[in-house]
Amino acid sequence: MKKLITYFCALLFTAFAASCMSKPSATAPSENNSDITGKTWQLTELNGKPIQLKNPQAVPHFMLNTSTMRYEGHGGCNGVGGTFEIKPEAMRIKFNQGMSTMIACDDLETERAFTQALLSADNYSVNGNTLTLNKARMAPLAKFTLK
Repeated sequence: MKKLITYFCALLFTAFAASCMSKPSATAPSENNSDITGKTWQLTELNGKPIQLKNPQAVPHFMLNTSTMRYEGHGGCNGVGGTFEIKPEAMRIKFNQGMSTMIACDDLETERAFTQALLSADNYSVNGNTLTLNKARMAPLAKFTLK
């Protein structure tokens, strides 16, 4: 009888250990959750205020391409792009001065603020489908949602 109880306990322990090892931890961060590359991010806020566009069809946005290490997007009036550096494990980012077309439009002020936010950012955070670009520990420069 003692052997049977020892065998049953060993069997239960083995089954319990195997089930614990096969389940992903609920507290482990998901890599895909913080991966901001290869996605189009649409601007929603600048300096803590919702954007107000005169042309709501031309919402500023950008995308990070890791195969070329370039960012590309649209500021609302003009195309924008350049190179970037990213350290996803530390959530650090740096947008380098790039190029922009030079078409005048009604939302040029928003476009300038959007471009300045990109160039000023040194870190980011992700919460669900919201990306926030930040500088140091100051208030967020810009917020984006997935397009």
